[in-house]
Amino acid sequence: MTGLNLDLAGKRALVTGGSRGVGAATVQLLARAGADVAISYRSRDDEARSVVDEARALGVRSWAEACDLSDRAAADRLFRRVDEEFGGLDIFVGNAGIWPVADVPLSEMDDERWHQTIAVNLDSIFFTTREAIRRMNDDGRIVLVSSTAGQRGEAYHSDYAASKGAIISLVKGLCTEVGGRGITVNAVAPGWIDTEMSEDVLHGEDRAAIEAAIPIGRVATAEDVAGPIAMLCSPLARHITGEILNVNGGSVLAG
Repeated sequence: MTGLNLDLAGKRALVTGGSRGVGAATVQLLARAGADVAISYRSRDDEARSVVDEARALGVRSWAEACDLSDRAAADRLFRRVDEEFGGLDIFVGNAGIWPVADVPLSEMDDERWHQTIAVNLDSIFFTTREAIRRMNDDGRIVLVSSTAGQRGEAYHSDYAASKGAIISLVKGLCTEVGGRGITVNAVAPGWIDTEMSEDVLHGEDRAAIEAAIPIGRVATAEDVAGPIAMLCSPLARHITGEILNVNGGSVLAG
């Protein structure tokens, strides 16, 4: 970004799902801007360690905590460490989530899939965002990762669409609750992203059709989504709240 720097020096950030994909790319941008950055991750110790090492190499404090954020006790444990390591929070990015690959019509969806998707994608956002607000300084930033599917639905993935649509509604309500403290609450809504979560589809025969349906003509990278997240975490976005920023190459507008 020539001639324009995001200055987050001294800010303390937490990125959930920060060991890979959009989360890892976001951590690097926040660290490059000078923020101390903690991450949560589910199970990939080596990847989490690599993200933390790269952030520390930029001269900021960074650490990682393994936890299942759909478990309230685990989320509480994560934020106790935030208290110990950071003593507060200025930026929270709620990114952890899953996208079940299998196409399943709602009429055939079992309880287990529904409950797992809602727990990982929505309960975790509730548990972590609630704790972030309790610790957040005035003029803080909250950015939650939703999806194009949360805006227009996704056939055979109604569980995923419902979880991401709920995040959009949460943003709309929460921004009014905390606006008096100068805290902004926004979401990004990506479409297809070329990350491990969607590689089975994007590296198969359907990729050409997917790209043809995106007006800009290509699938997003993790960095394409991390940039808008970092912007929403910065002073550049201090008067933006309650918004859903589409990062999908225009696909939400397509047929």
